[in-house]
Amino acid sequence: MVLTETPAKRPPARSVRRLTRPDAASRGRGGQRFLLLGLILASVYSLFPVWWLLVAATKNRTALYQSNGLWFSGWHLWDNLHQVFTYQDGIFLRWTANSLLYAGVGSLGGTLVALATGYGLARFEFPGRSVIFACVVGSFLIPIALLTLPLYLLFSAIGMVDTPWAMLIPCLINPFSVYLAKVYTEATIPYELLEAARIDGAGELRIFFSIALRMMTTGGATVFLLAFVNTWNAFFLPLTVLRGKENWTLNLGLYNWSGTRMESGIDLTGLVLTGALLSIVPMAIMMVAMRRYWRTGVTMGALK
Repeated sequence: MVLTETPAKRPPARSVRRLTRPDAASRGRGGQRFLLLGLILASVYSLFPVWWLLVAATKNRTALYQSNGLWFSGWHLWDNLHQVFTYQDGIFLRWTANSLLYAGVGSLGGTLVALATGYGLARFEFPGRSVIFACVVGSFLIPIALLTLPLYLLFSAIGMVDTPWAMLIPCLINPFSVYLAKVYTEATIPYELLEAARIDGAGELRIFFSIALRMMTTGGATVFLLAFVNTWNAFFLPLTVLRGKENWTLNLGLYNWSGTRMESGIDLTGLVLTGALLSIVPMAIMMVAMRRYWRTGVTMGALK
């Protein structure tokens, strides 16, 4: 008799429950939608004052106070522009030219000084370098308003009050621009390149102007644009050091027009709003013009 072992019965297989996870693609699309919504809200928030200013500049004095502030009521933009350019013998154009002079020339000189200073702090070893850089960083804590009165007293002592130099000289010194230039120099200009140029016989000035400045184009564009916007929007300094209307900046002139209603009863609100709209145009042009430098710098960084 042969005994055969019967196989043991296996327990019934339990159904394995598969855990369902959210699809990565759907999660990515959800994150993109959330990011897009945030960008749209930020854009609306940023452009809302510009839209209100554009609408207000197209209205006459009656519609400005009696119509909806967020929508058009007639089209009087060309009349408002004509009044802005002809009021007080075209003083608005003089203020615009002054602002372009202070912001353009001052920012250009300040950018060159900042790049040279940042380059020296980043690529030269000398006693006291850490102390100087600490002073540059510490100067961020001093508001520009606290420096306005000492600057006025200094310029008054040397006879520079109510002259373009009272606006141009302070624009040449900007500690934050120096800090940006130093950080950018450390990130883009290697020591080996400078040593190779010195071995080839190039002097320090030639190395800076022929090699360093060309490699710092993107950083220089950023420093220049920040300085331009800061000088263009300056108010307290020109209010203190500029006396005559011929030397006023655009912001100071528009402020004077806005206060005319309280002094003489003449309502210049329409001219102020139209002039404020025109004051945005140079900064918009500057942003578009500087965009290609940033794009070039980003592309160079990606290739490296």
